[in-house]
Amino acid sequence: MDLLEVQKLCKTYGSGETAVNALRDVSFAVPKGEYVAIVGESGSGKSTLLNLIGALDTPTAGKVLIDGKDIFSMDDRQLTVFRRRNIGFIFQAFNLVPELTVEQNIVFPLLLDYQKPDKKYLEELLTVLNLRERRDHLPSQLSGGQQQRVAIGRALITRPALILADEPTGNLDSQNSSDVIRLLKEASKKYEQTILLITHNRSIAQTADRLLQVTDGSLTDLGRCRA
Repeated sequence: MDLLEVQKLCKTYGSGETAVNALRDVSFAVPKGEYVAIVGESGSGKSTLLNLIGALDTPTAGKVLIDGKDIFSMDDRQLTVFRRRNIGFIFQAFNLVPELTVEQNIVFPLLLDYQKPDKKYLEELLTVLNLRERRDHLPSQLSGGQQQRVAIGRALITRPALILADEPTGNLDSQNSSDVIRLLKEASKKYEQTILLITHNRSIAQTADRLLQVTDGSLTDLGRCRA
């Protein structure tokens, strides 16, 4: 079953002679548990695509279905709740709350949704992310790699159907980049997370199950990656 369906998605900024077609009739589907990398040059439209899938922006035309639900048919309140419960975001800028500890940052999405953390699952995440000894540290006391692992934990804590990662290794050195990608791949397999990863790094992209390329707003499915 396809967890994500993108149907004839278009995004145009401006109008008339100054109109910019950021996305042009983009369609593809992603089965549950698949780890997909999206590559493309700067300005190709790949971040626009991720923002639309994550309902951080609205399309000019087309549909996005997550677990069979048309996200743009929802009103603002329904969409906010759906996004909070079903989509996890990982950004290049870690976007941690500086006044909160590692543990508090990870469980923050649950608290926003008035839910209690599953303590067993939290401990499992802290162990998998190698953050148990850092759980009471503030972001300022962490390395870049550790901060990004906290961001991954925050994305996983709600057990979302879909994780969207926009250049999550962009601010990291090669070793930390490898660690982050390994953790995402583990999440895809262990927790059956469906992951869309944007990257300009072809070697990182090749760690995915499948590769998509965005060029001038159009998408090409490059097929399965080498094992």
